[in-house]
Amino acid sequence: MQLKFNRKDKSNEQLLAIYRELIYPRMIEEKMLNLLRQGKISKWFSGIGQEAISVGTVLAMKPDEYILPMHRNLGIFTGRGIPFARLFSQWQGKMNGFSKGRERSFHFGTNEYHIVGMISHLGPQMGVADGIALAQKLNRANKITAVFTGDGGASQGDFHESVNTAAVWDLPVIFIIENNGYGLSTPSSEQFRFESFTQKGPGYGIPTKQVDGNNVLEVYDAIIEISNDIKANSRPWLLECMTFRMRGHEEASGTKYVPQELFEIWAQKDPVSNFEDYLISEGVLTEASRDSIKEELKQIINEGVQETFNEAEINPDLQTEIDDVYAPFEIKITSPEGTKTNKRLVDAISDGLALAMEKHPNLILMGQDIAEYGGVFKVTENFHQKFGKDRVRNTPLCEAAILGSALGLSIAGKKAMVEMQFADFVTEGFNQIVNNLAKSHYRWGQNADVVVRMPTGAGVAAGPFHSQSNEAWFTHTPGLKVVYPAFPEDAKGLLLASFEDPNPVMFFEHKALYRSVTEDVPDSYYTIEIGKAKKLRSGSDLSIITYGMGVHWAIDVLNKHPEINADLIDLRTLVPLDEEAIFASVNKTGKVLVLHEDCLTGGFGAELSARITEHCFQLLDAPVMRIGSLDTPVPFSAILEKQFLPKKRFEDKLLELYNY
Repeated sequence: MQLKFNRKDKSNEQLLAIYRELIYPRMIEEKMLNLLRQGKISKWFSGIGQEAISVGTVLAMKPDEYILPMHRNLGIFTGRGIPFARLFSQWQGKMNGFSKGRERSFHFGTNEYHIVGMISHLGPQMGVADGIALAQKLNRANKITAVFTGDGGASQGDFHESVNTAAVWDLPVIFIIENNGYGLSTPSSEQFRFESFTQKGPGYGIPTKQVDGNNVLEVYDAIIEISNDIKANSRPWLLECMTFRMRGHEEASGTKYVPQELFEIWAQKDPVSNFEDYLISEGVLTEASRDSIKEELKQIINEGVQETFNEAEINPDLQTEIDDVYAPFEIKITSPEGTKTNKRLVDAISDGLALAMEKHPNLILMGQDIAEYGGVFKVTENFHQKFGKDRVRNTPLCEAAILGSALGLSIAGKKAMVEMQFADFVTEGFNQIVNNLAKSHYRWGQNADVVVRMPTGAGVAAGPFHSQSNEAWFTHTPGLKVVYPAFPEDAKGLLLASFEDPNPVMFFEHKALYRSVTEDVPDSYYTIEIGKAKKLRSGSDLSIITYGMGVHWAIDVLNKHPEINADLIDLRTLVPLDEEAIFASVNKTGKVLVLHEDCLTGGFGAELSARITEHCFQLLDAPVMRIGSLDTPVPFSAILEKQFLPKKRFEDKLLELYNY
């Protein structure tokens, strides 16, 4: 069972360097387990037994090639030269780490070392790797990206979406599968029915290779071989590394679920002791040189531990926590110049998108059917001819992988737009938005320069899966900005501002307004500040606070009732929210009606009502009232849909408030 090594043309110095990098994470792990037993650290995910995969990979790659590891890949971080004291500070939640105490373990990234860590959901980093690889391909950088997953994590949909996207786009990425036989306690036999992941590659039309993941030289040589092939042929690879973890999923879980004989078998294939014995047998390593290397590393580890223990605890600062949710950005408003042309909402959005593509040559558009077909709403019609298919990219039907790719593009210095074919379909990529795009800047300082366009809303008899108003899902998620214009001029200016903003923006576009609303819109490039409401009408009787289609309902009803002298506030942006405009209006009129198309319960109007009640209570002359759609799915029948939508109930409630 002992491993068989083939040094090929590697020098003694190279072999010793590999040995040092292989034993370093093992010694750190042993120290961590001691500290865990002493109660000095809270948790540990051990990679003992799997070190050769990380070390072989990181040493075979260029220092400026991105690696996306998981929580058993300590050797990636040490192999990239991250000082141990800083790693330990990260694990202990100290300020000297990479996430200001907001994350633990390897849930962080660092562009300095070209590493992007995982989130607990395991699979999303594969889509991010696609985006980084796409940026490198577009830059013609001749670099590869490597991303790790486990045999258990490969059961997630992210695996299929990301591998398939990489195959379709011929991306220079290696998907490395650490097959250790278990997903936590669930054996492979209960995870999948195929015998090996080498059977997966042909299904995606890409090459696949299996190696002994405990043999550091075999892993190293495989990465070199695959890298050379990728750089020559621009295509992704699957690399399956067979291994075994000698500890539990994490230390508290134990290992009782694993048959004891497996530990005895795999102990004979220990990646560290086998390589050490091999080097001694080759005369490359002596007992004296081995002891010297270990003593050097032991000193580094002990000094790093002590440095972190001596480091002060984080002094929490409320403003810092709030400020770090978003990447800092100060918009410079660009005023329109020149002529105006009458445009529909869809035309204004298309015009803004084209101008953004001209202004930002690093902007990539991605979405289903957005190239030759022009998108289902024809927003990007003819874009592929003007800007090329490298920048206007049809995607497979895989929202999660594409949204992850958008973050990857941002990490690599690009801007990205992802078009949801319908806002309803965003559920397929929800995790990437709320846990990756939204949180990456707060977690490790990486902004997500991404605009997600969301054709939304009912009124077109499209039924429950093409008509939902789901903006409230995202207003609840810190780190996202949420824009929802009601008019063509606002849509164009806010869209252009969204592309200038380095933060993730959910940009809602009401489908029923695409071709039903027109106005004169400047033809030139201009921006409108995100976070500023617009007063459309001024009055003293009451305030109507609304956005999107609600604005047009309100105008129609107010035109029908000229006796009502109302302030009409079009929010335009939900996050950040223009509280100043809202409170000023409510304090003036003393009465307020909040209107939105979303279902009433849990809609954004509930938040508006709460804030108004808290801050304007003493000047209110009536209860805060709100109107939304029925708390049902959106029905298909036009008759039922009309009943579902709140326009008639809004009119009744408006009269009730007026007469209160």
